Order: sequence, then structure tokens, then C-alpha cells
Amino acid sequence: MTTIPPEQPAPPVRESHQHREVAQSFGVDAERYDRTRPPYPDSLVTRIVAASPGPDVLDVGCGTGIEARQFQAVGCRVLGVEPDARMADFARRTGVAVEIATFEAWDPAAREFDAVIAGTAWHWVDPVAGAAKAARVLRPGGLLAPFHHVFQAPPEVTAASAEVYRRVAPDSPFARVSQQPAAALELYEPLFARIAAAIRAAGRFTEPERWQFDWEHRYTRDQWLDQLPTLGSLTQLAPDQVATVLAGIGAVIDAMGGSFTMHYTTVAVTAARTGDR
Repeated sequence: MTTIPPEQPAPPVRESHQHREVAQSFGVDAERYDRTRPPYPDSLVTRIVAASPGPDVLDVGCGTGIEARQFQAVGCRVLGVEPDARMADFARRTGVAVEIATFEAWDPAAREFDAVIAGTAWHWVDPVAGAAKAARVLRPGGLLAPFHHVFQAPPEVTAASAEVYRRVAPDSPFARVSQQPAAALELYEPLFARIAAAIRAAGRFTEPERWQFDWEHRYTRDQWLDQLPTLGSLTQLAPDQVATVLAGIGAVIDAMGGSFTMHYTTVAVTAARTGDR
């Protein structure tokens, strides 16, 4: 296990949780989102369950219920909190109980949980308010465990993506990816450090730990192009812009033989709730 060193204070920036319009754009095609977004490593689910004092799990930003169903499959009782009614409705149809609200505004109604999780969603939560809310709803010893997928495409796919974004959406962060010398995981380190800092600031958790899981998935051209419209970089573009992005990236994948291997790193920042009620 790895602890996360404190981060030096950074200059104020507009963080992900301040871009609510992006967070609430994923429900445009909830069925596609659920079909194409990757699940989480079974080893991550198993480790979170083993570190939690019981089976009651709160899934923050549960979306269509991808990770909620994984935790249900190993015997957990899961309640989702999701601000997008379209995503919540899809999750309910798959057997996940969901309440519609942002986590910051959600009323726990005196309910307590053994784990608070968030699958690639905690960056949409105010990290300070989120950690404080998690401490409020966790039982003593309960685990706070937000986790995120970080994906690293082959250089050819990354370069093609940046080139086409520069043409159709030059203000997108994806337009600058090829100019970044760092690996994808390094670009996420400030996010993980902010999560850990907010957990420390809550004052009711053990020292945050980092759990890392590396894995790979092979995508065909059609599978990757099916997933791309669910990414925040595309959900707010016009249909003709989306079509241009997909065509450009698809051509590169065709030139690579029609498929490629994506490297994923799933990182959880975890801490246990201390003290008594």
C-alpha cells in the first residue's frame, strides 16, 4: 500500500466539480454509456469489501450503475446517489436503488454506511464538502474509497485524437494532449493529491492510501468509436463535430489493423472513518 504525500498549495483553478454542465451531459445516451464504459477490476471491488466493516455501500455519482452492480454481485447492499435523472432511471431498471441529488445536497436521513465509493465520479464532487459528507454518513471504521480509471491509448491514437480535436474543438483539453510529455497517470496525480488533501482536512479519517490496479483491454475500431461519444470531451459537441472526431480517430485505428490495446490504471484513494459517533 502507498500513502499519498501532502501536496503543496496550488493556485486557485476552476475544478471539475464546478463544471456541472459537463457532469450532467452523460445522460444524453445512458444506454450507450452503460454498454461501452468499462467496469472496474474485480480485485478493487474485493479489496474495498474486505476493508469495510459491513455490506452497506453508498455509491456517489452512480451513473447507470456499472460499479453498483459489481458490488451487488459480491453481496453488498448498494444505494446510489446520482444528479442526472436519466442515468438514475437506467440504473433503477437494472436493479440499483438510486436517489436523485448531488452528493453535497443529498439528505442521508440519518442512514449510515460501511463504505462510500465513487466510480470515476468523485472529481464532480466538491472534494472538501464530499469528504465531510462521507465522514457524516460512514460508520466508525467505514471506508471512503473514490476510484478513477486512467486510460493510456497507444501514441498513434493519442496523436490522432489531439489533431482532430485541434481542428474541431481547439479549446478542448484533448487538443493539447499530444503536447504533454507526461504519461496519462502523471496528469491525474494532482486530482489524487487534492482528494487526499480534502480527506485529511476533514479530520475524521486515517491517513489516505493509494491503491493501484493495472490492466488492459483490447478494442476493435467499432467498440472504441462506440464509447467515445460518452466522454465529456464529446458530449457537448455538435453532431457534425462528433462525426469528424470519430472519422479521424477511426481512420488511424483502421491503419493499425482495426484494433488496439488500451492500458488502464484504476486508482483508488482510500481512508477509514475514525472515532466514535
